[in-house]
Amino acid sequence: MQTGYYGAAAGMVVQFNRLDNIANNLANVNTNGFKEDNVVVGDFMRLYKEARDELPNENQTKEAAQFINRTMAKTPHIVDEYTNHNVGSMQKTQNDLDMALSREGLFFLVKTPEGIRLTRDGSFIKDDEGKLTTKQGYEVLPNDYFNSKTGISFDESDAMVEIDKNGQMYTNVPGGFTQVQKQKLFVANPDNLDMLKKVGDNLYEYKGTEQLKPLEESGAVFQGFVEKSNVNPVKMMTQMIEANRLVGMYQKVMDSQMNDMNRDAIEKIAKKA
Repeated sequence: MQTGYYGAAAGMVVQFNRLDNIANNLANVNTNGFKEDNVVVGDFMRLYKEARDELPNENQTKEAAQFINRTMAKTPHIVDEYTNHNVGSMQKTQNDLDMALSREGLFFLVKTPEGIRLTRDGSFIKDDEGKLTTKQGYEVLPNDYFNSKTGISFDESDAMVEIDKNGQMYTNVPGGFTQVQKQKLFVANPDNLDMLKKVGDNLYEYKGTEQLKPLEESGAVFQGFVEKSNVNPVKMMTQMIEANRLVGMYQKVMDSQMNDMNRDAIEKIAKKA
């Protein structure tokens, strides 16, 4: 069996998956609040070195050599996927309803037809009914939502909207300087970011959303700003070039295995026949 051929084919599949991941990151370079995704490729030599003293056979023995050979013959594959939740750059806007979160691991809560979701994209708008929504039309939720079951809304008489760093909203009475306290944004801090699942529209699904508690003093809400994507396009382009080159190398290995080595073996057998 030509293990080298199968190993090269598996390596090529891994690089195709990397390219898909890189392409998705590059496509979202300008998406507000987008977080970069990455994959981890299995490295059997590294795993062997880390667990050498825990192998089931003694080192420098025939059994150990067979164990290592079997391990190294395994094909490379993606062993894990993860999201980089580092905060992206802040961009100032002219919209009072744009909000950015300056701390890692914090999210706004929104209501979708599929249930409550989390998002870092704070480019909000007021709909025709005066409700605060995302640009996709999902209601933005206040910190008392699980008790009130209502979203955030504004009256026609509400003038300038001000939001402090904890997400508390205020409006000015028309013709006066008195500020009226409105609802407060639900700013959530999930315990385990690994449990977040991207579900499209820049949203995350989180099991146990009903158990989330709003942060009363997050100090992280910046009005008039949006958080940009944390994708580094230069790094992504470098990774894309690397993945493309690896695909070419694996293709050459597969060609050598199937053509050159087989042709050489056939010629040797023919000479002996």
